[in-house]
This record gives sequence, structure tokens and C-alpha cells, in this order.
Amino acid sequence: MRKIYNCDPGCPVQSTLQFISGKWKTVIMYHLFKNSKLRFSELQRKLPYVNKRMLSKQLLELEKDNIIHKEIYPVVPVKTEYTLTNFGKSFEPIVNAMEIWGENFNQNSKRDH
Repeated sequence: MRKIYNCDPGCPVQSTLQFISGKWKTVIMYHLFKNSKLRFSELQRKLPYVNKRMLSKQLLELEKDNIIHKEIYPVVPVKTEYTLTNFGKSFEPIVNAMEIWGENFNQNSKRDH
């Protein structure tokens, strides 16, 4: 169970970060917003710099927090698909804002060098 923060200024940010902190969680969510449904192997291709163990860990944490849904199909080899839950979809404005900020930062950094 996640904590509901009700304290000093900044606590709403803590409330948000408890769900999306983790180096790759928002990147995973970003790809799910762009693709709506992805298999584990597709996520691996989109995140080639993330090892399989770390990707699995981040997916498991997102699933436990009800941000993503994992669907396992009983076929050989096993087919696993990930989608965002309604709760997960509520993070879209945050992830979009991070994308815009990152694009601006990258463009400004190129000009400064």
C-alpha cells in the first residue's frame, strides 16, 4: 500500500514520485503511451540499454502499483503483453511534460556546445 502524503509543501510531488521513481519506469510508460500495448521483447528493443533483469524488475513494480496490466497468453513460447491501466493512463500529462522538457533541454544543450 502506498503512502498518502499530507504534510509540507512538496508532499504532492512525493505522492507522485512514489509511483514513478525508478530509472526506467517513466520511459516504459512513455513507450506504452505511444504504442498502447507492448510485448516484453518489444520493450527490450525499445530500451536496448536496460538489461533484462532491470526491465523485469521495473515492470513488476509498475504492475504491483496498478500502473500497468500484464497479460500472459498460454501459448508456447509464452506471450506476455503489457498495457496501461486507467490509473496508469492518469500519468500521461506528467510523462508528456517530461518529454517536452527533455526535448527542450536536448535542443538547448546542442546549441550551447
